[in-house]
This record gives sequence, structure tokens and C-alpha cells, in this order.
Amino acid sequence: MNTDTQPAAPAPTLALNQHSFLQLMWLASPALPIGGFSYSEGLEAAINAALVTTEKGAASWLVQQLHLTQSRGDMAVIAQAVAAWQHNDLSQVAALNQWVRTTRETSELRLQTEQMGRSLTEWLRNRYADAPEHHASITWLGAQDASYPVAFAFAAFCTGAAPRDALLAFAFGWAENMVQAAIKAVPLGQSAGQRILAKLTQEIPQAVDHALALPDSGRQVFSPMLAILSAQHEHQYSRLFRS
Repeated sequence: MNTDTQPAAPAPTLALNQHSFLQLMWLASPALPIGGFSYSEGLEAAINAALVTTEKGAASWLVQQLHLTQSRGDMAVIAQAVAAWQHNDLSQVAALNQWVRTTRETSELRLQTEQMGRSLTEWLRNRYADAPEHHASITWLGAQDASYPVAFAFAAFCTGAAPRDALLAFAFGWAENMVQAAIKAVPLGQSAGQRILAKLTQEIPQAVDHALALPDSGRQVFSPMLAILSAQHEHQYSRLFRS
């Protein structure tokens, strides 16, 4: 008898239907009018402090930011919020929103999530103007002054996509915006930007899986250097970006 251990076959996954796929592409697009292009999330301050000066440095910075802040923070919130929306658990959604708003470490970072959340809520109001089944939830989001991750989770829920697909779309949209910020602020060429984006896309699935696996108590936004740089950016003399 052959006693060799064979690797288990991967579990089958359901294909994303074309409607959900296109809706997620829409949400991930930099053209979505929520202002994401106007933020660098501390990258501009890191460049000003000479911590990021090259393509390699920008790639390393963004990969670390993906794993240390996005995966453990906003992406984990989105994963839990999508599930909460699926169960119409508004108390959990409210708790997640409060967590995001109270754990932003600087005024810039808090203003960013508030502004993008409001803009996405308004986009949702326009997008689903002819879908009365969503009106109450969108009104509730506005009343909560929803943060960007919580508003994004509702937008993803409306597409019918699974949490993992929603996180892949969110992470790619974040990566594309941040690469554009690096291109403008380092500065870098378009080819360098594409190489950085290729590196980030290799890292995104791992970051998504980590976010999905985090329990409620596992979320965190502990990134002292990023917080210091963000605070410094608030008073930086010359700036291209709002954060």
C-alpha cells in the first residue's frame, strides 16, 4: 500500500458572476469620485523625510503598509462589515464604524476616512436611487457619518460579492492609488509604477487571507512611524496630497 502523503486538493470556489465582477471593478477604479487620489497616507511625508527616495524604497514601503496597516486594520473591518451587512447586524456595523473612527492616529487620517466615507455614501445614494430596498441602509450610513471601510463594505455587499472578492477589489484600488501617489511624489516613471503595482498584486492575496482570518480582537492599527509621519505632514510646508 502506498503510504505517501498526498497534498489535499484545493477546495472549489464559486466563480464570481459577471455582474458582481463588473461592480467590484467599478468600486476599485481610481475614477470613482470619492477623492482617493488626493491622499498619500503618509507616503509624501516619508518622501520628504528621505525615507523613501527610490523605486525599490517605494515598493518596500507600500508592501509593508499593505500588510501592517491595511490588512490588520481597514481590510479586516471590511471583511467583518460585509458579513454584518449580510446578516443585517447594524449593531456590529456601528461598532466597526466607531472602531475605525476612534483608532485613527492623526487628524489627517481621520479626516480622510470621514471624507471618503461621506463621498462614497453620496455615490451610493445616487447609484441606488432607483433601488428602494437600499435607501434605508444608505440613510443609516449617512446618519452614522460612516467611515470609508464601512461604506465600502456596504457597497461591496450590494454587489453580491463574497468578502474575499470584495477585499481583493479594495486592496487593488488602494494599491493603484498609492502607486500613483508614489509616481507623483518620489517622483517615478510610469514603468517603475507598473513594477511596484506588480509587486503589490503579488502580495495582495496573502494580505486578504490574513484580514479574513483575523478575529474581532485581532484588528489593530499600531504603526508608530506612520502616525509620526502623518502628524508631521499636517505641518509640512509644501504638499501635493492631503495626507
